[in-house]
Amino acid sequence: MKTEMRSSATQAPFALHCLELLTALGRPRAKAMFGGVGLYIDELFVALIIDERLYLKAGAAQQPAFEAASCEPFRYTMKDGREMTMGYWTAPDEALESPEAMRPWARRAMEAALIAANAKPARKKKPAPASKA
Repeated sequence: MKTEMRSSATQAPFALHCLELLTALGRPRAKAMFGGVGLYIDELFVALIIDERLYLKAGAAQQPAFEAASCEPFRYTMKDGREMTMGYWTAPDEALESPEAMRPWARRAMEAALIAANAKPARKKKPAPASKA
């Protein structure tokens, strides 16, 4: 399956490997962001790569599976020293071995992304300017 590349960060060997792992679930693409790489499947933001670690999106429904597999949440330190945790978890080591092993974890990430996308309020469209007769 064809993957879409955008910058040198997205073409790093680990990013390319992660894209290949996600091909079984759709068309993956990578975008440089947040000092790392964001991964999308069919336009759903499903994962981050930060410091050569893959973090998959997980909401409340998916988090117990990641915890049971001893995965770690994505954490970062704010400028004021506070530690923040985001809804992304490392993939289990065995999931990084093949697209088939990644499939159930990528599905969880897609499920979390769909739930998050559907929870966002719809954007209000600006009314068209009135035409002058």
